[in-house]
Amino acid sequence: MQSTLTSMLPLVLMFVVLYFVMIRPQMKKQKEHKAMIDALAKGDEVVTVGGVLGKVSKMGESYVGLEVASGVEVQVQRSAVVQVLPKGSIK
Repeated sequence: MQSTLTSMLPLVLMFVVLYFVMIRPQMKKQKEHKAMIDALAKGDEVVTVGGVLGKVSKMGESYVGLEVASGVEVQVQRSAVVQVLPKGSIK
């Protein structure tokens, strides 16, 4: 009985280390991304997954309208927004 327990110990320790090194930080990052997407507002300057910079001009349930140039608007999924830039970043 004790040999079975001792042979399982390294496996359990590896799972605990894996949880704290990989799984937990990834879950934290997902929560932060969701909070950022929920906090988007008109006028925010953002970067998308594809590297497109734009200013939020329209807000929808699952889509965001980005003005990438004067008079040019692109619709992207909210989840495609990677980063909110400080005001005045886009010239």
